[in-house]
Amino acid sequence: AHVEASTAISVVLAGILLKVGGYGLMRIAYPILPEGAGYFAWWVGLLGVISIIYGALNALGQQDLKKLIAYSSVSHMGFVLLGLASLTAEGVSGAIYQMFSHGLIAAMLFLISGVVYSRTQNRLIDNYGGLHHLMPKYTAFVLVAFFASLGLPGFSGFIAELFVLIGAFRAQEANNLLPQWMALVALVGLLLGAAYYLWTLQRMFFGPLRLRQESWRQQLTDLTPREYLMFVPLTLLILLFGLWPAALFDWLNATTQHFVTFVERAARASILP
Repeated sequence: AHVEASTAISVVLAGILLKVGGYGLMRIAYPILPEGAGYFAWWVGLLGVISIIYGALNALGQQDLKKLIAYSSVSHMGFVLLGLASLTAEGVSGAIYQMFSHGLIAAMLFLISGVVYSRTQNRLIDNYGGLHHLMPKYTAFVLVAFFASLGLPGFSGFIAELFVLIGAFRAQEANNLLPQWMALVALVGLLLGAAYYLWTLQRMFFGPLRLRQESWRQQLTDLTPREYLMFVPLTLLILLFGLWPAALFDWLNATTQHFVTFVERAARASILP
């Protein structure tokens, strides 16, 4: 769906529609069937871990920039499942933060792929090299989006994934729902994320200038005012929620604690040891 859609539709898919599944689980499925949330927590966590690793491995093997970003979204949404499955305050808070943060970062990533495609009608990574020579300001925004998505401290993605992993590690001690090896495998997903983003940066943006067609040299101009209008607010929000997570957590804490207490109590009363 992402690859076939236009850039604008991909932004809506990644920023809003992709989060409807996580919202549905938290707002409808878990409150209606809290016993099932506890009973199937191990399987939900396993699906999350599989999504993290499978999406990252697929992203690592992509030649199309937009496909790489789409599979990275699959990988990052796996953290939402893992956080929910942990049924800890940290894990659930991290899952909600991940949905919000990923909406910002993924929107920026798909806009980044759209910039190149709008100029050359081509998204293949191997057809470009050294783009920072022609588009230095565009490359700066690419660095922000890539580093935010791979979870570099200072960006919102780091806060979200950190809390999910803390919740996943605590789950065995707090409620015995998830084994710690799931959190360890999720850490491997973070390493794979760094691998495919840094490899893409090295191939597309750094090194000597290399273009598949010489005519692209004239077409690959730096950002327009309209593109700045899209990138600057997203960059500021990603930095804001990376440096000041309390701006969102203060809204979430009471609801998250009530959610975790309600679901865990109902699950423990029926099936948990």
